[in-house]
Amino acid sequence: MEKLELKTKVRKTVGNGPARVLRREGAIPAILYGPDTESIMLSVPTKALELIIKSANIGQLLLNLTIEGDESATKTAMIRELQTHPVSGNPIHVDFYEVDMDRKIIVSIPIVTTGKSKGVELGGVLQLVRRELEVLCLPNEIPESIEVDVGDLDIGDSLHVDEIELGENVELTTADVNFTVITVLAPSLEEEEEEEEDLEEGEEGEEGAEAKDGEAADEPASEG
Repeated sequence: MEKLELKTKVRKTVGNGPARVLRREGAIPAILYGPDTESIMLSVPTKALELIIKSANIGQLLLNLTIEGDESATKTAMIRELQTHPVSGNPIHVDFYEVDMDRKIIVSIPIVTTGKSKGVELGGVLQLVRRELEVLCLPNEIPESIEVDVGDLDIGDSLHVDEIELGENVELTTADVNFTVITVLAPSLEEEEEEEEDLEEGEEGEEGAEAKDGEAADEPASEG
């Protein structure tokens, strides 16, 4: 997987006040950490980060992090957590996690379906029970997606995770391999129920009309 370049700077101030100043200057606070790395406080250009976020799924991004400071360095990292403003949605803080290219990491990969299932052609509904799968793989072997052919799925059929081809050197993070990933549901019964209700209402209306007609017929004719 290609690494995306991102320049950062070491920051020496903490707290809400300095963070607001940083954002006004077009940057956001960040931190880099890892299993064999001491935490490093950083600042990241907001626009550069936003461009990277828009380019791919942040859970799969592999970054070449250039750190400018007393001792400049370059680290391979991924975005572990991105905090955004609750109203604007703009990034306000980011956590970077340093990765070892020779050590497997846990990532979430989106599921992409291909083909059209038999069940859908018959009126069924394809439901993705899991839209992502959490897998373990090397950083440079992270798949962009996991493709699943649903062409053979009929109404009522399900596809379990152990039936999906994950790819070479990619493995599940859980021992549970029985959970459902995709299923084809039967057509909704709502329309049938509504039709039955409409039919019942129609019958009740007809019975009411007949009853009124009967009552009118039983009434004695008025004397002139």
